[in-house]
Amino acid sequence: MKKITIHDVAELAGVSIKTVSRVVNNEASVSTNTKSKVNAAVKELNYKPNVSARNLRGSQTFIFGMLYDNTNAYFVMDMQNGLLSECLDQNYELLIRPCNSRAPDIVKQVSDLIHHSRLAGLILTSPLADNPDIIDYLREIGLPYMRITSGKAAIGTCEDGIFVDDDSASMHITNHLLTLGHTKIAYVAGDIAHQATTNRLDGYIKGLNKAGIAVDEALILKGEYSFDFGVEGFKQLLKLPSLPTAVLAGNDEIAAGILYCARLHNISVPEDLAIAGFENSPFSRQTWPKLTTASQPNTEIARRAAQLLIKMCRPDTTGEHDISQHCFIPELVVRGSTQKGA
Repeated sequence: MKKITIHDVAELAGVSIKTVSRVVNNEASVSTNTKSKVNAAVKELNYKPNVSARNLRGSQTFIFGMLYDNTNAYFVMDMQNGLLSECLDQNYELLIRPCNSRAPDIVKQVSDLIHHSRLAGLILTSPLADNPDIIDYLREIGLPYMRITSGKAAIGTCEDGIFVDDDSASMHITNHLLTLGHTKIAYVAGDIAHQATTNRLDGYIKGLNKAGIAVDEALILKGEYSFDFGVEGFKQLLKLPSLPTAVLAGNDEIAAGILYCARLHNISVPEDLAIAGFENSPFSRQTWPKLTTASQPNTEIARRAAQLLIKMCRPDTTGEHDISQHCFIPELVVRGSTQKGA
């Protein structure tokens, strides 16, 4: 028999999950009409709230948690700075915790953190933000959360979150390389566990398809978001019958490794090989030539996520919750690794 969840109650009552949580926890900010609809749905479905979750939400706290599973120190620092800046402005504390998203007990780890630290809300970055088991658990206990992930979610869907349109940004970079006359473009991707990896690869493929260029699977390499994989990936490309004239990397760290290896083999950039990265991290500005990339404002993204989460934790007088979303499209930054003189 299917377990009835808070999501089922919200769907039947025609309200948000956050509203159901407020009704179940007897919060005063919910209208009488809304309470009636939710209570009717609870009764019809015979929904049994999570007792420990109700106890957790019984007293207000001002601590947010940020969970991440990302080896990119620049990404983590930018996220931390953006979140901390907004939290301090709004009198919230921030608890930052690295996690292994592949751990079999990851949901229990999240649950323990929430209860032991009495979190008021949670910010999840990819790939934790893309784990359906974690999201289902947070919905079940009614804890406000904000996802920071790759995607194109639109207003009107049921998902709260900050979405980065990696697909469009990657297509823009691919188009940039195509306009420079490159038709043999390789793609060196990062960790497939991240939704951004899939979406950036999709953007590259769409760019080629739009230009009428067939996708060559031999030119697509998948590995991890690291300098070392950039080096290894380029070594694999060197084994091909002919070298591509351009390479798009899954992030700037990979691109920097590709550039390093290309210079070791006396390959001129951008004359013999154009290289583009992604994210506009310090890696993109510490190479020579500097890397063409897509600027992803991680500090601004994190600050916006904190703003939306705080808004969710401070409901208006009706008790209804509008979906909190924002979408960022990383912008193309052209530098010397693809265009001489840029």
